[in-house]
Amino acid sequence: MAEKIYLMMNKPAGYVCSAASDSHKTVYQLLTPELQQLVQGAKRGERLHTIGRLDADTTGLLLFTNDGKFSYGITASGGTSKTYLAILKNPVPHDLQTSYITRAAQGLILPPEKKAPEQKAAPAQISFIDETTCRITVIEGKFHEVRRIFRALGNEVVELKRVAIGKLELPSELAPGEYIKFSPEQILF
Repeated sequence: MAEKIYLMMNKPAGYVCSAASDSHKTVYQLLTPELQQLVQGAKRGERLHTIGRLDADTTGLLLFTNDGKFSYGITASGGTSKTYLAILKNPVPHDLQTSYITRAAQGLILPPEKKAPEQKAAPAQISFIDETTCRITVIEGKFHEVRRIFRALGNEVVELKRVAIGKLELPSELAPGEYIKFSPEQILF
């Protein structure tokens, strides 16, 4: 039985979360050669993989593991919360911020997008930092969920960074492309 591995990375923009891509760099290319061998060379059930995905242009906290049970616990529907820092295209004045917060908390109908039909999102929590910057916490992992929530609210996300999964926060000192080990207990589903 292989040793369980738990890594957190500060994913830079421009990288995809698949093991191979003809058109993009992959997050696996940022790992050491020893860890890269655990992506494809390991036995089934012991392969190193990302827990969920981030779009190529989304940055921030990305987890890797070879522990399937742990991975499933985080990605299962209604599983662990994910918190993002979103920068919006259009400023949201204070009087409109309450509407965003209330509507997101009720669960919005998400507009259709490439791989996803129109669908209802679970309630999300939004807190504004200023008129164009906010934190948003979701519990699902629908395709482009955060971007689609803001589209449903009549706005557009221009920059998105995942800053936490459960209680596990992205360390501010972790530079883009760097990764460190973490303990599964730090997430506290």
